[in-house]
Amino acid sequence: MNVGIIGAMNVELERIIERIENAHTSEYAGMQFTSGIIGTTPVVVAFCKVGKVNAAICAQALISTFDVTHIINTGVAGSLDARINIGDLVVSTDAVHHDMDVANLGYALGQVPGMDTLAFPTDEALGQLITQTAQRLYPEIAVYRGRVASGEQFVRSNEVKQHIAGEFGALCTEMEGAAIAHTCYLNKIPCVIVRAISDKADGSDAQDYPVFEERAAQRCAAITLAALEQLA
Repeated sequence: MNVGIIGAMNVELERIIERIENAHTSEYAGMQFTSGIIGTTPVVVAFCKVGKVNAAICAQALISTFDVTHIINTGVAGSLDARINIGDLVVSTDAVHHDMDVANLGYALGQVPGMDTLAFPTDEALGQLITQTAQRLYPEIAVYRGRVASGEQFVRSNEVKQHIAGEFGALCTEMEGAAIAHTCYLNKIPCVIVRAISDKADGSDAQDYPVFEERAAQRCAAITLAALEQLA
């Protein structure tokens, strides 16, 4: 097993990289990849930068160049569901491109032309592992399994939020997960998207977002590290 771990911002992955033994850092497509061992599990940790194109390039590099067998995408997201509060966790069952719209040609909203699925499934075993690990480490937070919606925008209006939630039944929204799930689906690589909720995706807590973001990202990193120990 060789696990790829992807994050879009330094705050999401610094804590994980600190735990890597025999670390070696290389650059590919302008992105930084750090490989080594956490516990007894070989890992490659990558900063993909923000956005779906960067995320897809990063995932493909991990698969084709670094030979990973599994991918965990860790980070933060905005809640689309009134039940899900800042600090809660969403673990993916699948992921959809909420900004893909070719409905005038007969495709479902969100469906990529030529693909045989609307939403890209993520790995059930990895999802269960992350969920159980989170519940053990942080019994005070709620953990939800469900759909992640990704698009090239930071959702900050209630109108857009309600549109995405209503059309796709997604629990949270962010900017990378569906591209990673899409890439893994094509390559037949098991993956999971882990999102700690940092905002309500309506602009209501914009002033406090940096604080929530850092706290949520660190929590997500702790869960990922604990899950890696069980993968060994």
